[in-house]
Amino acid sequence: MSEQKSRPPQDRPWESGWAPDTTRAPGTRRLWLAGALALATITACVTAVTVMDQESGEQEKNRAAEPTTLSSSAPGGLISFATPSEGGAEKAGADRPHPSPTPAGSAPTATPSPKPEKKAPKPPKTSPSPTKSQKPPASHGISIRSVNFSDRYWRVRDGYVRLDQIGSGPEQREDATFRRVAGLSDSSCYSFTTADGRYLRHRSFVLVADRNDGSSLFRQDATFCPRVWSRSGTLTLESVNYPGRFLRHRNFQLRLDPFENSHQYYSDASFQIVSGLD
Repeated sequence: MSEQKSRPPQDRPWESGWAPDTTRAPGTRRLWLAGALALATITACVTAVTVMDQESGEQEKNRAAEPTTLSSSAPGGLISFATPSEGGAEKAGADRPHPSPTPAGSAPTATPSPKPEKKAPKPPKTSPSPTKSQKPPASHGISIRSVNFSDRYWRVRDGYVRLDQIGSGPEQREDATFRRVAGLSDSSCYSFTTADGRYLRHRSFVLVADRNDGSSLFRQDATFCPRVWSRSGTLTLESVNYPGRFLRHRNFQLRLDPFENSHQYYSDASFQIVSGLD
């Protein structure tokens, strides 16, 4: 039977020659396991951060040349392009050919088309134009009567031509009598003179009696071309330098107005040439 030695009390290990094993500190295995776990955790975190940084860098490069919407401080709906970093992708459109500059003084390749001008409506197609070769005969003592006011005639009063009722006085009848001559600007058209040698011409689109100053503008202002309309025996007079404008009375004042396709305009612009009242 082997001899059994009783374990000495823990508070006096040196008695009876027994001593605890001090070659290994208590809990060493746990410390090693905890340290290894901590090291593995740190390594995993570093790896994850590195991978995320690489992915973020690639996304930034891919988005460097993509259009981005401006922040809320910029006007809504506008698009801007992000500026690539120094090491990023090349500028957008760098591979496109640049147009060669236009030489100085050369005409542009394309010019904007001019805006269409608003034209006055044309008279009815049934209105024949006067024959250019036909020269109107000079006449003495004619008067011009309104169609829709048959008791009123052209009359020069205070330098203006009005549509007046003519009495029996010789002065009024002389003011309502004219001479029709070949047009100063176009011999196939008409010009009209008064008894004292003045010409009827439009000025600021109002018909007046004025002295001939010999200018080209005067000759054109005093020339009117006859246009025969549908009613027999009537005519209207078109300005030679303002085509599309015809003599018509408005408030009994003779004016040069643009053509209107209306019954009132036809009536106001239609006249009859009759024998002189003087």
